[in-house]
Amino acid sequence: MFDDARVIAALALGPDGDHAALRKHAVDVLSAEQTRGRAAIAAALTDHPFAARAATRSYTWLTDCILRTAFSLATERLHPNPTPTDAERLSVIAVGGYGRGEMAPQSDVDLLFLTPYKITGWAESVIESMLYILWDLRLKVGHASRTIRDCLRLAEEDFTIRTGLLEHRWLTGDARLAGDLAHRLWNDLFEGTKREFTEAKLEERDHRHEKQGERYMVEPNVKEGKGGLRDLQSLFWIAKYVYRVTDTADLVAQGMFTQDEFETFTEAENFLWAVRCHLHLITKRPNDQLTFDLQVEVAERMGYTDRAGRRGVEHFMQHYFRHATAVGDLTRIFVTKLEAAHVKSEPLLQRLFRRKRKLKNGYTEVHGRLAIIDETAFLADPLNLLRVFEEALRTGLLIHPDAMRLVTANLDMIDDTMRADPQAQKLFLDLLLKQGNPERALRRMNELGVLSAFIPEFEPIVAMMQFNMYHHYTVDEHTIQCISHLSRIERGKLIEELPVASSILEEGINRRVLYVAMLLHDIGKGRDEDHSILGAQIARRVAPRLGLKPKEVDTVEWLVRYHLLMSDMAQKRDIADPRTVRDFAKAVQTQARLDMLCVLTVCDIRGVGPGTWNNWKASLIRALYRQTRRAMEGGLEDLNREQRGSDAKRNLRDALKGWDAKALKTETARHYPPYWQGLHVTAHQVFATLLRTLDAGEIGIDLHPDDDRDATRACFAMADHPGIFSRLAGALALVGANVVDARTYTSKDGFATAAFWIQDADGHPFETARLPRLRQTILKTLKGEVVARDAIKSRDKIKKRERAFRVPTHITFDNEGSEIYTIIEVDTRDRPGLLYDLTRTLAAANVYIASAVIATYGEQVVDTFYVKDMFGLKFYSEGKRQTLDRKLRAAISEGAERAVT
Repeated sequence: MFDDARVIAALALGPDGDHAALRKHAVDVLSAEQTRGRAAIAAALTDHPFAARAATRSYTWLTDCILRTAFSLATERLHPNPTPTDAERLSVIAVGGYGRGEMAPQSDVDLLFLTPYKITGWAESVIESMLYILWDLRLKVGHASRTIRDCLRLAEEDFTIRTGLLEHRWLTGDARLAGDLAHRLWNDLFEGTKREFTEAKLEERDHRHEKQGERYMVEPNVKEGKGGLRDLQSLFWIAKYVYRVTDTADLVAQGMFTQDEFETFTEAENFLWAVRCHLHLITKRPNDQLTFDLQVEVAERMGYTDRAGRRGVEHFMQHYFRHATAVGDLTRIFVTKLEAAHVKSEPLLQRLFRRKRKLKNGYTEVHGRLAIIDETAFLADPLNLLRVFEEALRTGLLIHPDAMRLVTANLDMIDDTMRADPQAQKLFLDLLLKQGNPERALRRMNELGVLSAFIPEFEPIVAMMQFNMYHHYTVDEHTIQCISHLSRIERGKLIEELPVASSILEEGINRRVLYVAMLLHDIGKGRDEDHSILGAQIARRVAPRLGLKPKEVDTVEWLVRYHLLMSDMAQKRDIADPRTVRDFAKAVQTQARLDMLCVLTVCDIRGVGPGTWNNWKASLIRALYRQTRRAMEGGLEDLNREQRGSDAKRNLRDALKGWDAKALKTETARHYPPYWQGLHVTAHQVFATLLRTLDAGEIGIDLHPDDDRDATRACFAMADHPGIFSRLAGALALVGANVVDARTYTSKDGFATAAFWIQDADGHPFETARLPRLRQTILKTLKGEVVARDAIKSRDKIKKRERAFRVPTHITFDNEGSEIYTIIEVDTRDRPGLLYDLTRTLAAANVYIASAVIATYGEQVVDTFYVKDMFGLKFYSEGKRQTLDRKLRAAISEGAERAVT
């Protein structure tokens, strides 16, 4: 990697006397050696993608060689000083990560130039020449020139500086000076400040986690994120400061970790460093964010391949999250050990509420945590492996890490006999149902392996990442989040936000069935088969083992099998069409199922991640639930178009009280039945006002933010002509609007009325201040002043980090889901101009689009169109359907190519 003899010989050929020329010659020589060395390390890491320790040490060693050579050149040839005074001593010291000897390909080089007294002219010249050489080599150098007194003073005030100095390492120059610094640091600064340093580092960690988010977030930061390298480094910093250890292996001798835990530490550290090194090599910059596009590349470099129905990147990320979880466990153990040694204060709340809790036999409280008195007695009964979680929930205490270790070490006691024990089944169900915060117990059980031991079918989804932009969490964490939302609804925490779900739970429901269904709803994920079907089969096996009765098992199986039904019906179908509600009601059959499915659906969507649930989805689910319940109570025959039309006209007459009878009659007579059945009276009122004074060549536009539905309602009235839906879709795409629902109607006197519900890029209604400009751009496009097809090309792009996703295209034709329309469902990759391309293709094929419903799931979108042919009929002909299918696929593939070029 670095040939000293070759470098010395090459440098000897450099010109003397001309500093600039010698420095340039040195940079050329060192640059070539640096390039060779880095290429050798990168090649070795490619051949051995998990050899992180060798890579980080090699990058450090290469940098050391370059620095020592630069120092030697600066002191011996550029600024020779044969008889230095005591004040002209200079020591070059590595600090921070470089001092620790751990460097990724793009890591900074942090240096301390140490002098005994105020810096001399000679030392200043040496430092300046060294830095110029290092900068010309394109190294990212962080540096400071200080005396020992400066170091002590600054480190006393700043914990970042103190941490950097904690890991200092002498590189070259005056070794005695470096030794004096080490002595003064340990004796004058570090001594007596162990608790202060420990608490500062732990507080810093908490702030970092708050900023970075949970370790389950699907685009984690390898260095700063929860369960990342910085967490491991923090443990080592504290251990070094408190116990003066020089290697993580020393933590075993100190009793901080067992040998197994130390091996877990080493494996996690090695894995995370390997990931970080590959990230730097791919991006050629100090990037530590594992974004979606980089996850694919890192997984490929590390040898992960597609298998068992899952992509290589998903296997890779599952390993990543399992290591991150292990780091969290190690941190808990370490912090508790520090508390036991009185190096860290107990949590503030525990100090404030010092009242002793009454504990069941066999348990005691140690430093505010639930501990086990007699390990032998505890292990005499396998059920205690569940009881400890029940006691922790009952008392509100955290479980002591020693108790966690005991549970983890004895998971083999959870066998088929224990799983079949009615007492064990009751204990597990009580954890879900009795204490009011089951997510706390479930998360800890999951991290310790108890959940997978008790329900082996759960193990495959632990830390399983779903490689898409929709799901924010791993599958197991998503499941726990769903149960957390269910528990919060049940405790009355979300009454205002979720009135329907809250009222369902208040009225009474089979909680055992609902909680078990919630726990198992995604248990079939990660296989080739449909996860709902496979999950239902697994639920049929698991639910009886949890103590449910046969009828309860049937309901759990049904809920798991159809847990996406309500979400799909609400988001992918027109719920204004009576047929949608009738079909949904027939599928659900009973109100008990409807109630449970509604709550499960709400929790499932909310558990996807922050911001996924919004008022638009809430209004759809709420409307479908209420219409279905009304249909079940009054009979499905009440759901008919004629009745809806009569009610709508009556409501409009009531709303237009200032209108004369003639104008009212004109308005109610000009529209066909679908118009009255598909829109709310507020939209009817807007269209009535627009049409009243609209001339044949004019375009009427009304934009209204609807905060209750998290969307802006855009109403358009104009002379009818073919392809109007497509022109509107193009105009809205140009202003950056995401369409979530749309419907168009033709009046008997030749006008088109179209209502679109649109959102901005963040999924919210457009701000009122933006509406005038929005209106102006839409109007220009509709008038033909702007050609949407041309203008949209530059905006119809997929971001680089989103290109790694694979979304196969599925197109289905359904003639049964609506009485008068064929439903075309296009499930494909989302992009800004997709809806415009699809509607333009349909318009060119003489397809009349009555309405469209758009459901977006991250990078995936399902566009559903309610259509008729040019004669007003459904598409019954297989040939016509195949032709449309082919044209739509061509439009999708052409647009996809344009979006990535």
